[in-house]
Amino acid sequence: MECITSYNSPMVRGILLFGLLILNVFIFSIPTSRELSVSFLDVGQGDAILIQSPTRVQMLIDGGATRSVLREIGAQLSFLDRTIDVVVATHPDQDHIGGLSDVLERYDVSFFFESGAVNETPASKALETRIAQTETPRLLARRGTRLILGGGAYADILFPDHDVSRVESNTASIVMRVVYGDTEFILSGDSPRSIERYLVSEYGNELESDVLKAGHHGSKTSSDSVFVATVSPKYAIISASADNRYGHPHQETLDTLTSVSARIFSTAETGTITFRSNGKALHMER
Repeated sequence: MECITSYNSPMVRGILLFGLLILNVFIFSIPTSRELSVSFLDVGQGDAILIQSPTRVQMLIDGGATRSVLREIGAQLSFLDRTIDVVVATHPDQDHIGGLSDVLERYDVSFFFESGAVNETPASKALETRIAQTETPRLLARRGTRLILGGGAYADILFPDHDVSRVESNTASIVMRVVYGDTEFILSGDSPRSIERYLVSEYGNELESDVLKAGHHGSKTSSDSVFVATVSPKYAIISASADNRYGHPHQETLDTLTSVSARIFSTAETGTITFRSNGKALHMER
């Protein structure tokens, strides 16, 4: 897959930061709740996470397998809102990008972040076509990039830290840590245990966060015990469908999450799950 630019280009980083700055200046005059909201959308067997900063900069991470993501986004945003500032595709598997083509058709997206992993599936090809049609600016996600979301909220890209164009799709997943004041979220796509252990070796206790989106929908291929203990989440979210054919979440994963006293919630059981933070206190809505 060809990307239009390199992640470490000063010009591109300048464009990104300038673009988000303009968005923040525009939105600053609009009354806001000064809260960060992170919604794990109920899109069945897949991932889709909608983040709204205190200044209402919006970032969508993944889009589920189908256009059902539009229904869930519509429930979170104003009917008149037809913009999303940043869309992130953690990796190009159907259950993460299947709905993004529809998102790009309905919403004006300012930036599209991707891992650089290559996938020749129909969903990936459809997304490639839509990005070209909408002329959405594309950026490679790489370690060291910080997305300034506004109001003091930001998202750090922890992984990938190298070219993953020839890497297996799940292993190439973008891993992000979203921070607002004293509250943090780890969002790891479908990263396997090998990457989780690598993150521990690279970041150590810097990974500690209030909320962990359990990797790969609660599969036993993710949620390594050392990684989970290092993150030490108060909440663990599993994005999966009820009675899915993969058996997600696996009991081994549930046991690992329980061992650190994390409160476990699944979109299969509760539907969309939203966290709100004022930078100090965090509360959950179901």
